Amino acid sequence: MLEIRLRQAGNCVVLDLSGRIDVDSANLVEAVGQCVRDGYPDILCNLEDVRSIDYMGISVVVIAYKEVLNHGGRMKIANLPAQLKDVFSVSGVDRSIEVYATIDAALSSFKEDRVIEGIKKMPLRRRFKRLPIDLKVEMKSDRGGGPECLKVEMLNLSAVGAFIFGCGNFKLGDEVILKMKLSPNPELLELQARVVWIPDKAVQPHEYPGVGVEFSNLSSENQQRIIDFIERNISSMLSD
Repeated sequence: MLEIRLRQAGNCVVLDLSGRIDVDSANLVEAVGQCVRDGYPDILCNLEDVRSIDYMGISVVVIAYKEVLNHGGRMKIANLPAQLKDVFSVSGVDRSIEVYATIDAALSSFKEDRVIEGIKKMPLRRRFKRLPIDLKVEMKSDRGGGPECLKVEMLNLSAVGAFIFGCGNFKLGDEVILKMKLSPNPELLELQARVVWIPDKAVQPHEYPGVGVEFSNLSSENQQRIIDFIERNISSMLSD
């Protein structure tokens, strides 16, 4: 028999499950359905105390998952016991439903999803708005012992990349690390990037030596910091 205890964690509902998930576990589908109908589309199933699950139980989990998707929500799993991993793996469910080692990790992923979704919903002109700026940055090869440019100028910045002036030590495709501070935050921001453009000295002498870089492996938190910085400074420029 499957027992379910509901509790709220921020904007998510955590379902603490215990017992066995099998053909008689329709109460899981009912509980999930009630949550999304009540306005809680983010569901986390904590399986820490689930003793066993058979293939009919897997079907119940999939039906519950589809119920959440049909209401525009997300369902994830935390604390999957070792004895259940094979069933989830063989059935392929762990490739459809995100599985996390802990409840905290799963709850954090819901927050990150919402940040990313917010960025994606921005109009393109805002999402990629470019800020002209004069900012000291440090640029080094992502590989130890490679080229570097210290105290060069970042002349513009967007949520996806930047143009760095005064650095001619890199070539197209080089992976680099950028270090900078975005006021008023005193914390040093370290970003991975890739060189995607180098100006031609004969055609663009005023932009030489310089490089255009595209950010890579950018976390939603750091991208949001950049967007906030750009929006704040553009608003300040317009009000001056």
